[in-house]
Amino acid sequence: MFISTAYAQAAGGSTEQLVGFLPIILMFVVLYFLMIRPQMKRAKEHKAMLEALKKGDEVITAGGVVGRITKVGEGYVTLEVARSEGKGGDAAIEMHFQKSAVQTLLPNGTIKAI
Repeated sequence: MFISTAYAQAAGGSTEQLVGFLPIILMFVVLYFLMIRPQMKRAKEHKAMLEALKKGDEVITAGGVVGRITKVGEGYVTLEVARSEGKGGDAAIEMHFQKSAVQTLLPNGTIKAI
């Protein structure tokens, strides 16, 4: 009485379903090339920079501390952040940081120019 007759859908609608998913697939491809791939590239470059750190390099940490590397360990680096000139002579003020806290490798001589 109030219920309409239901008809079965014809087979062969798979191409229509694929066309329906095409915009979603296209969005994921664009997302990969605009966001994910560049981020992976930056992470790879940062990892290579951390592995290449050596004594004497001048760096900036994530917290903004500028210093010269005096020791490089497996997971930590020691930075000389200042020199204290007192009656006893020169004394270096050193701080320990995780390697991952190092953000930027500076050209040598940058600290003297600051």
